[in-house]
Amino acid sequence: MTKIEITAFDLAQRFVGIKEIPGKVANPQILAMLQLEDSSIQDDEIPWCSAFVNYVCWLLRLPRSKSLSARSWLAIGTVISIGDAEPGFDVVVLKRGGDNQPGPEVLDAQGHVGFFAGYEDKQVLVLGGNQSDSVNILRFPEERILGIRNINM
Repeated sequence: MTKIEITAFDLAQRFVGIKEIPGKVANPQILAMLQLEDSSIQDDEIPWCSAFVNYVCWLLRLPRSKSLSARSWLAIGTVISIGDAEPGFDVVVLKRGGDNQPGPEVLDAQGHVGFFAGYEDKQVLVLGGNQSDSVNILRFPEERILGIRNINM
């Protein structure tokens, strides 16, 4: 019998295209992700990038932050460099909200988190939720990287 190995990145790719529903109706898939961490949430129009990463990790029984804060992922897994990052095994935490945001030592600040999808031309590719209100892969400048964590070690 062949054992099937699936990475967090593999599973996260299955969610590409899921998006918020504008207005008063919430996307039930996004709501389920958010409610895994906070059952009182009834709207999908709040930051849900960390909810997406937590949900994928929960499905695979991987370590998770159990928080809706993107920077909470800076305390999960093993620190690795961009040169050692691999799709499928690593999460990327990014600065959000302007150039004057604090560094990775401050967990209680704005941020963004998603799965490492690659690195080219001094940009990190991130497979994440709440990227233009949907799950997709976007590029971010490397200067926005706060940290990369391997969650499978």
